[in-house]
Amino acid sequence: MELDFTQEQSYLRAKKRVKAIKGFYVHLVVFVLVNIFISGIIIFGLMQSGYSFYDAITNFGVISTWLFWGIGLVFHWLGVFGFQSLGLGKDWEERKIKEMMEKEDIKRPKY
Repeated sequence: MELDFTQEQSYLRAKKRVKAIKGFYVHLVVFVLVNIFISGIIIFGLMQSGYSFYDAITNFGVISTWLFWGIGLVFHWLGVFGFQSLGLGKDWEERKIKEMMEKEDIKRPKY
């Protein structure tokens, strides 16, 4: 009976995690598609106003849509995948200590 409860809890956690990952990827696709559309409209409007293509594409209005929504996307990514995806998980310190010790062993002259 307890085994079934544990398996069910594990299943529910995994299902919730998959839903969060799927939500992030949907957010990423929407981010790219909507920002391409918005950037295209802004660039087209600026070019109609006499801007060169380079000036239009480097306009703050174009960059800001990507930048500010991108900041939100990064926070969504951190919420879903956490800091472990940056390589700074629980065992990061241990791995770094071992790596430094191995480097010291290589540098130390052997007698």
